[in-house]
Amino acid sequence: MNAIEFILAGMLAAATPFLLAALGELVVERAGVLNLGAEGLMAFGAVLAFIIVYHGGSHLLGFVAAGLGSAALSIVFAVVAVGLRANQVATGLAIGILGQGLSALFGKTYESLTVRGLPKFAFPWLSDIPVIGHLFIQDAVVWLSLAATFAIWAMFAYTKAGLVVRAIGENPKAAHAVGYSVIAVRFAAIAFGGTMAGFAGAYASVVYTPLWADGMIAGRGWIAIALVVFGTWLTGRIFLGACLFGAVSLTGLAAQAAGLDVPSQLLASLPYLVTIIVLGIISADRRLLKLNGVASLGEPFER
Repeated sequence: MNAIEFILAGMLAAATPFLLAALGELVVERAGVLNLGAEGLMAFGAVLAFIIVYHGGSHLLGFVAAGLGSAALSIVFAVVAVGLRANQVATGLAIGILGQGLSALFGKTYESLTVRGLPKFAFPWLSDIPVIGHLFIQDAVVWLSLAATFAIWAMFAYTKAGLVVRAIGENPKAAHAVGYSVIAVRFAAIAFGGTMAGFAGAYASVVYTPLWADGMIAGRGWIAIALVVFGTWLTGRIFLGACLFGAVSLTGLAAQAAGLDVPSQLLASLPYLVTIIVLGIISADRRLLKLNGVASLGEPFER
């Protein structure tokens, strides 16, 4: 397998933690709430899933525990930021720090331990295509994350629920005036975002790299938040951005396998360098941000 085939083979799996967390953050931000705690929510979900699977539970049970645990932590954020109208940036950062602290506390006795991963499934014929065939050999969670991407796109494009979420993000006072509960919808969106972040953390710890190490999320939550801006709040662009960052994260391994004399620290920093560059380019286009942005993002709602 050459470097291109290696990157293509692992791109979707590497992109899945970014994609799941970013899809959850997209729904939260479309409802007008900015939650910067994705890193901590992912870390908390990761340790819960690992503990469940390590002690003999199924991967499904691990994902459920991760989703519920991170959703519960995100509800704490919702109570403070939405219910009590505290500053969303400060509250999100506090929840993120809390989640990382809890993951370090719960995972201390599991440091460097491993669990079994998930088998991969191949699409007949498609997996035999030269060069790109490895794209069609993935585990079940990757395929489910692709389905979730399509479902969220369809929700915002074609359903009343998606329209209500978008309306509340654009003009919560007008949505409240016509009878929609802004607080309830925002609580539901935040809980969904926390669940997706928990799933992302679970995938990282029990499927993608099935071992526990403190700090293993390693900035994925921050990149997921950046992906929402990178994709200008559009589902398809977020998916493409996740694939890009997944490919970039594998570039270092491909370069080392090819014997290139490049410092490992530089290769490890590539995803973050790309994040800064891309966000700088997108931020320069004010028209694009204004066209697809959320008007009330980060603003508290008062009846």
